[in-house]
Amino acid sequence: MKHLLTLCLLTSTLLISACNTVKGIGQDLKKAGEKIEGAVQK
Repeated sequence: MKHLLTLCLLTSTLLISACNTVKGIGQDLKKAGEKIEGAVQK
């Protein structure tokens, strides 16, 4: 039972950190797109 609980905690920790990483990449891509769009409009 302890092994199962440990496995669940480790898995949830990895999933949470992965979600934050994907969110950060999405924000960076959005900012880059906005800068490109601004350069094209000039």
